[in-house]
Amino acid sequence: MEEQLKSGFVTLIGRPNVGKSTLMNHLIGQKIAITSNKPQTTRNRIQTVYTDERGQIIFLDTPGIHKAKNKLGEYMVNIAEHTLKEVDVILWLVEPDTFIGAGERHIAEQLNRVSTPVILVINKIDTVKNPDDILTFIAAYKDICPFAEIVPVSALKEKNTDLLIQLIFKYLPYGPQYYDEDTVTDQPMRQIAAELIREKALRLLSDEIPHGIAVTIEKMSQRKNGIMDIEASIICERESHKGIIIGKGGAMLKKIGSAARKEIEDMMETQINLKLWVKVRKEWRDSEIYMKNYGYDVKDV
Repeated sequence: MEEQLKSGFVTLIGRPNVGKSTLMNHLIGQKIAITSNKPQTTRNRIQTVYTDERGQIIFLDTPGIHKAKNKLGEYMVNIAEHTLKEVDVILWLVEPDTFIGAGERHIAEQLNRVSTPVILVINKIDTVKNPDDILTFIAAYKDICPFAEIVPVSALKEKNTDLLIQLIFKYLPYGPQYYDEDTVTDQPMRQIAAELIREKALRLLSDEIPHGIAVTIEKMSQRKNGIMDIEASIICERESHKGIIIGKGGAMLKKIGSAARKEIEDMMETQINLKLWVKVRKEWRDSEIYMKNYGYDVKDV
């Protein structure tokens, strides 16, 4: 008799910047979600797939749950909270700390309303000097929610990530394999390319540009010889931002382009010819029409 496999949907939640995308990238073993040291990098739910002999885990990486400041913020919060009811297991990522702030309490409130098993993941334990402190962090959190499991991990150093996968499978139902075993993501390549360009822009611009940039892929086509032509626009909210993104003599835009091109080539395993433009769209994050154009469907929520 064929062994029955497990399969199901798992979401990663947590306040912005706790390392959700980094953890997912390490669990999957490929770079899918963009990572940046700026909070709120992930905007849409990114669906990635982990398959092994035990079955299949489909990860949804939600935007961080936070207090909304504009339409884009509301969209991100709604998507995150909506996801909690749709999945089989919730991973709640927190930083190693005994202080439980208002942001964490807000998330705990949401989690106490759902019956989905919640695994508390205390991330970044590589930053903890005294290993005994980890027990005090567990003690601080254990009563805030009825957790199925509490696991200390380091996404960056891949500590306890195998244990985490094992625990996820423990709580998943038996079921069909939703994807072929070589599928890693259901994100269209255009979206992944846009996200990689955005990541490079955020990283290279450091603190010079606030969070208001989006990337749209205007054109993506493959030549007979296999080379992929991609034309993309970086959208910002102010003329002054446009100047910073382009840089002196176009130097910054060139830097963003070559860093992004290299990653997209690795991802798509083909040579990429990338052209970038910069456009200004004032206050696009408060415009539903612009948000739709940039891939955020407000109706989804």
